[in-house]
Amino acid sequence: EQSRATGCGNLSTLHSSAAQPDLSSHLAGKTYSDLYELSVKDPETFWGSIAKERLAWTKPFDQVTDCDLSSGKINWFLGGQLNVSVNCLDVHVAKDPDRVALIWEKDEPGTEERITYRELLEMTCRLANTLKSYGVQRGERVAIYMPVSPMAVAAMMACARIGAVHNVVFAGFSSEALAGRIQDAQCKFVITCNQGVRGGRIFDLKSTVDKAVKSCPSIQHVFVAKRTNNSVPMGKLDISLDEYVFDYTPGDVFGCVADIGWITGHSYVVYGPLCNGATSVLFESTPVYPHPGRYWETVQRLRINQFYGAPTAIRLLLKYEENWVKKYDRSSLKTLASVGEPINQEAWEWFYNVVGDGRCPLVDTWWQTETGGVCIAPLPAEPGAEIRPAMAMRPFFGIQPALLGEKGQIITGNDVSGALCISKPWPGMARTIFGDHQRFVDAYFKPYQGQYFSGDGAYRTEDGYYQITGRMDDVINISGHRLGTAEIEDALDNHPDVPESAVIGIPHEIKGEVPFAFVVLKESATENQRAVVEEMRHLVATKIAKYAVPDHFLVVKRLPKTRSGKIMRRILRKVAMQDTSNLGDVSTLDDPSVVSEIIEAHKQYRSHAAKY
Repeated sequence: EQSRATGCGNLSTLHSSAAQPDLSSHLAGKTYSDLYELSVKDPETFWGSIAKERLAWTKPFDQVTDCDLSSGKINWFLGGQLNVSVNCLDVHVAKDPDRVALIWEKDEPGTEERITYRELLEMTCRLANTLKSYGVQRGERVAIYMPVSPMAVAAMMACARIGAVHNVVFAGFSSEALAGRIQDAQCKFVITCNQGVRGGRIFDLKSTVDKAVKSCPSIQHVFVAKRTNNSVPMGKLDISLDEYVFDYTPGDVFGCVADIGWITGHSYVVYGPLCNGATSVLFESTPVYPHPGRYWETVQRLRINQFYGAPTAIRLLLKYEENWVKKYDRSSLKTLASVGEPINQEAWEWFYNVVGDGRCPLVDTWWQTETGGVCIAPLPAEPGAEIRPAMAMRPFFGIQPALLGEKGQIITGNDVSGALCISKPWPGMARTIFGDHQRFVDAYFKPYQGQYFSGDGAYRTEDGYYQITGRMDDVINISGHRLGTAEIEDALDNHPDVPESAVIGIPHEIKGEVPFAFVVLKESATENQRAVVEEMRHLVATKIAKYAVPDHFLVVKRLPKTRSGKIMRRILRKVAMQDTSNLGDVSTLDDPSVVSEIIEAHKQYRSHAAKY
């Protein structure tokens, strides 16, 4: 549950005046320190008391937890049964049916719509009955490929209500990327819209789904809702939802700046807020449409209290004049928060001082898709506890971080760095990878025995606070979107003139990181490099998404490889960053002369950047 807080402080530190979260009557009156200690030493009592009081169970659980991280066995609340849509909707409709559940901040400013809990429940039930009538059964997978909207939330809730498993796919993905996710989950059904609207532009969704399902024989039906009044071709698999399902009366609206296609949208736009009876914002537009003040105009108009955004958007907005922020009333704001990647100092200071006027606590939250929710953040904390800029700081209840060294040893003490792991299981963590549990074990529990490995590095300060230092593997974070470099390389290598490639991430002042591609071309294509590069851009955009297209393409004769054939990416990263004064040990390279070749190619690339 997100804490509400007000506070003030200087630039280097500020202090919270947060009240302790209302967890359960059994835990009432305890301090943050007492609560945290109980959560890691006696998780059965801590989580058991919260689960009993805060959730509505159709069948009470018999056992709180049965977990073994070394084998990837994750079990919580054994024997219990509940329905998350009942906890998000029915319990609140019974108490206060006209409370606003969602504020839909549509693409055009001033056209917001408000949806009450009663209206959202009615939408959910209609859609759930429709899904059942067309054969959707418990345990079957349903792909949801929709823009941010009440319709999408209702689709998630409807699946949960009938026991189907939803696979929410970001609506910016290409048809090939969508098809791959449908195939991996073995989905039988898709819920989509005719079109989407974003930044003043209309983009087709139904046509993307049509292309995707051609390679997905498992699909039985495609349910199509209307976001615009434009008609789209309907085929034999298609079911229109326009005639019965979404005929809700516009009411109160709530808006949010995270897309429901990402985990932030799952946990902190849909399930978290609705389970707690909150009013949640669905933000359909972009930070700069129709102008760079869109976020803050929305805050003024909707009287938003907590603003949760991505550092990449903050870095984009701080490039514009402060007047785009100052001209709007932001007095309703109580807490600011960032999510998706570590926030840099400059963006933190602008967010805190310009947006929050130096009075709102700004919390840098660290968590992952696999963790389900926030794991390390400045709040909750003791009243008056300091908040440091650009630092996640404190473990959340039940989270026991550990830093591990290269040999797998636990690093003790403070003022140390290492691989960030979590030593004990917690209720929100992932249970498995669908259809491949061994991959789940190998990825998260094998690197450091008995620990959950996050893939991130971290620094523990002299005071015992945690600061995330970045990814330790070949995953890059583009505007908050985590993407494996191998996926980009696979797309590039599909080009007939590209025998091999290597992609690394380099820092970008707005996006956080961007891909830099080192590409080897066949001799027959070397004289037509510009055309090949453009074709590669299109290939990545088609197979993955536009945001995955590398910002830089450097054509090289060969890649730096060890004798065993492994590409030495640290050398490529040094070259891309123009930091070649200390390349480290290159003795393991099959041919060290390749390094000087790549450095020279990069010099020519920089001097003729316009050519590429």
